[in-house]
Amino acid sequence: MKIAQIAPLYESCPPQLYGGTERVVAYVTDELVRIGHEVTLFASGDSQTSAMLEPGCDYALRLDSSVLDPLVYHLAMLDRVRRRVDEFDILHFHTNYLHFPFFAEFPDKTVTTMHGRLDLSDLAVMMRAFPDLPLVSISAAQQTPMPWANWCGTVLHGLPRDLHRRGDGNGGYLAFLGRVSPEKGVDRAIAIARHVGLPLQIAAKVDPVDCAYYETAIVPLLQDPLIEFVGEIGEADKGSFLGDAAVLLFPIDWPEPFGLVLIEAMATGTPVIAFGRGSVPEIIEDGLTGFIVDSVDAAAAAVPLARQLDRCAIRRRFEQRFTAERMVYDYLRIYDQILTPQSSVPEFLADQTQRAAQAAD
Repeated sequence: MKIAQIAPLYESCPPQLYGGTERVVAYVTDELVRIGHEVTLFASGDSQTSAMLEPGCDYALRLDSSVLDPLVYHLAMLDRVRRRVDEFDILHFHTNYLHFPFFAEFPDKTVTTMHGRLDLSDLAVMMRAFPDLPLVSISAAQQTPMPWANWCGTVLHGLPRDLHRRGDGNGGYLAFLGRVSPEKGVDRAIAIARHVGLPLQIAAKVDPVDCAYYETAIVPLLQDPLIEFVGEIGEADKGSFLGDAAVLLFPIDWPEPFGLVLIEAMATGTPVIAFGRGSVPEIIEDGLTGFIVDSVDAAAAAVPLARQLDRCAIRRRFEQRFTAERMVYDYLRIYDQILTPQSSVPEFLADQTQRAAQAAD
């Protein structure tokens, strides 16, 4: 089957440092190639992939200081995809709504995974303007603001089975991994660490839009000797950072569409203490892979309980629920749903979905 995967250009696939969407695109792409599909990845030129790479720019736009208008590169890439539309059986977009006007006439061979928050009122304008384009959510909770949209399924994220090894948590510290912003709750993580008297390591990036928040709200809190700001880390360091942690803190204050770090922690066997917003209840199994809480005090009370959880059991739940094999199997079923009743493709897909399901088991 000939598949186009179209990624945003802000980060490479996979990202060198922080980045969720492009990381998932990379995992989907490589797994599709592994099980025998012919995949073309439209992404930044510094991406690393087993698929055929069609670069939309030379380098990831976030890390290229010469780029002033990232929209230019995205529109140029989408135009190239549009010119090649007949070469593919299906086109899988991860570019939010940007491609909708280009591909409105192809609802029978396109699918769009929505990776971001959908509780922004302006988004409804685009969804209603292009009601026929099939959409995939990354959690059931993500659909809540727009239950009327053209959802054809929900696919929870997955990671390559061998990407991270189970750690032992012997570092003894609490971990925060992600992005510094008000909705991610770094200040709450610091408050939890102070409450229980355990060190906290913060591995996070600071976007330009959040610099003022970081300087005024977070930097003064870093004076506490318990708190260490590590900064932004890449994939090579993530496994040990999470695996050595006693607990991952995920004290969000927004409707998180998924939260890739949750399953990254699970892959290392590290328990999670998370505030129950957005997708969290779909991912964390309370008392098994972590604890779902609603306050700093409740999170602090859960820390000693989380440290007693079975890290082997947490790793097993990752393998059962959140591998790349399972994720791609789910996407193949959606491709099948969209392409039927085209003649030869569904038969090929049925064989591939069965093989993917067997691999996931």
